[in-house]
Amino acid sequence: MTDNWDEDTTQTELPDLVKADRSIPRSACITVLTGTATGRMFTLARGLTVVGRAPTAQIRLVDDGVSRQHAQIRNDGELIWVTDLESRNGTYVNGTKITSETVLNDGDKLQVGRAIVLRFAYHDDLDQSFHENLVSSALRDPLTKLFNKRYFLDRLDSELKFARRHDTPLTLLMLDFDHFKAINDEHGHLAGDAVLTKLSDVISKAVRNEDVVARFGGEELAVILRATTLEAASLLADRLRRLVEMTVVDHQGTSLRATVSVGMAGYPTTTAETVDQLIEAADQALYRAKDGGRNRVSR
Repeated sequence: MTDNWDEDTTQTELPDLVKADRSIPRSACITVLTGTATGRMFTLARGLTVVGRAPTAQIRLVDDGVSRQHAQIRNDGELIWVTDLESRNGTYVNGTKITSETVLNDGDKLQVGRAIVLRFAYHDDLDQSFHENLVSSALRDPLTKLFNKRYFLDRLDSELKFARRHDTPLTLLMLDFDHFKAINDEHGHLAGDAVLTKLSDVISKAVRNEDVVARFGGEELAVILRATTLEAASLLADRLRRLVEMTVVDHQGTSLRATVSVGMAGYPTTTAETVDQLIEAADQALYRAKDGGRNRVSR
C-alpha cells in the first residue's frame, strides 16, 4: 500500500478500507472496552501513538498482560494502521493475531494482551460529547466529579494485584474532612456541597495524572498512589492536608474553611493480600489521625 491514493481509485475498488466521511468533521478514536481504563476514549492524532503499560505510552493500559510498549497505531491522515511491537501476548484485530501493519476499519475490535479490548471508530464532536457524558455518569460521582466508589474498588484491586506480582510499592490514602457535619448544620447542605466540591477539586489537581482520586462515601475521599512508597506518600499527604487547610470556599458571601485527617497504608509495608485488608489498614490509620486531634496524617 502507498500513502497517496490515485484520484481515480473508488471506494468500490477498496471494500475493506473504511475512511471517514469528509462531509462531517470526524476524529479517529480508540475506546477502552475492558480493563482498568474502561470507558476512556483516546483521539488518535496524526502520526504515531504507542499503546502499552509504560508511563510514556500515549494510550496507557495498566495490566499485567500488556507489554510496556505493546502496539503502535499510525494515523497517516487517510487511514489508521496498527502494528504489534513484538509484545509478549500479541495484538489481535477482530480475533486474528496480526503479524504485520494492519489497517483498522470503523468499528474494529482491537485486543492487546490477554484481557484488554479496544474499539476503533470515527466520531464527530456530538459522538464524543455523548460518550464523555455516558462515561462520566457511570464512573464519576455526580457532585464532586471524582471517580465513584465502584471504579475505585475495581482500580484498587487491579493496582494491588500488580504491585504484589511485580513487588512494586502502592499507597492508599483515606481522607475525611473534619467536623463536616458542623458545616452542614450551621450553613446548610448546599454550603457543605460547595465545600466538598471545591476541596475535592483542590486535591485532584494536586496529584499526578496516573493517581486515582475517588469519593469513597459522604465526606470521605480515597487516593490511590501507584508505584509510591509510604515515605514518599507521606510528603504528598501532608501537602494535601495543608492545601485543604489554606483553602477558603466562598458560598453566598460566606467564607468557609475545613481541615482534613489522612490515614495511610501501603504495600509492601502493610501486609495486605486483598483490597479489604488494605482499606481496613488505611481506615485504622485514619482513626488514629482523628483520635490524635484531627488535621493530621497518620499511618
